[in-house]
Amino acid sequence: MSRLRFLAAAAFFLLALDAFPPSMAAARAQQLSPDYYADVCPNLESIVRDAVRMSVAHSPVAAPATLRLFFHDCAVRGCDASIMLINPDGDDEWRSLDGMTLKPEGFNTVMSAKAAVDSDPQCRNMVSCADILALAARDSVFLSGGPDYQVELGRYDGRVSTRDSVVIPHGTFNLDQLNAFFSGLGLSQADMIALSGAHTIGAASCGFFGYRVVSGADDAAMDPAFAEQLRGTCPAGGGFAFLDGATPLGFDNEYYRNLRGGRGLLGSDQALYADPRSRGAVDRYAADQEGFFDDFAAAMTRLGRVGVRTAEDGEIRRDCRFPN
Repeated sequence: MSRLRFLAAAAFFLLALDAFPPSMAAARAQQLSPDYYADVCPNLESIVRDAVRMSVAHSPVAAPATLRLFFHDCAVRGCDASIMLINPDGDDEWRSLDGMTLKPEGFNTVMSAKAAVDSDPQCRNMVSCADILALAARDSVFLSGGPDYQVELGRYDGRVSTRDSVVIPHGTFNLDQLNAFFSGLGLSQADMIALSGAHTIGAASCGFFGYRVVSGADDAAMDPAFAEQLRGTCPAGGGFAFLDGATPLGFDNEYYRNLRGGRGLLGSDQALYADPRSRGAVDRYAADQEGFFDDFAAAMTRLGRVGVRTAEDGEIRRDCRFPN
């Protein structure tokens, strides 16, 4: 993404956030509660977890794809499942350049969980797609070996999704650019570093990191042996690599250990260790997996409060792909 395009998109996103002044955003977040559906859909969490478990068993891509889908949703228009919407004219988030990198397994996981929830007559059309996505993201983490944390519920679904609203961090970002983006979400550098640990599962195509290993590239932050390995991974015309090559399917703290050894796949990941302002947090998480789990869960909770919608400006979609 060019600097001009990033600044324009960031300005658009910040204007969208201005629609929710701090006092209103805080009030909307207060509507969230882990027990929000206790009376109307008491078995919600077990229904969603069982559905996610089936999706993960069917495809190892499902867990990282669902987790990434949640971040993309919250980072663009707030946590309102707008990433799921399909517009007839093609002007929607998932068909933006960044949205098209999302894997179908993530969408399918949410749709399967939605179908499972609605198969219970007590729950049918009572639970928002935004909340199902939040639960599915948590369960994707847990079923991959990560923390099992409480999810605040009570979000309503948005009605709007546009390509031009999409702006997310890119693999070329440095620490200042990452902090600027997450600050726009109301999140801190500490939150950003903890959330970056989601890259302990999943993969990236060579187009996102190949510039670091092409002939003539001199990336001093990258382990030379790792660079050589990646050159063999990225033949002309394609290829991919795991974001955490040590334990690619396990949610753990190996991501941070990789960064200490210069084996961060994306430039934006390795920047967390290359920059002394964030290196200490990487060292802490590399040495303390439980500490990472605790901070990741807390950061996911704060992320889940971004751009929360209410019955006044949202709805509970009958079909996650279309407004009612």
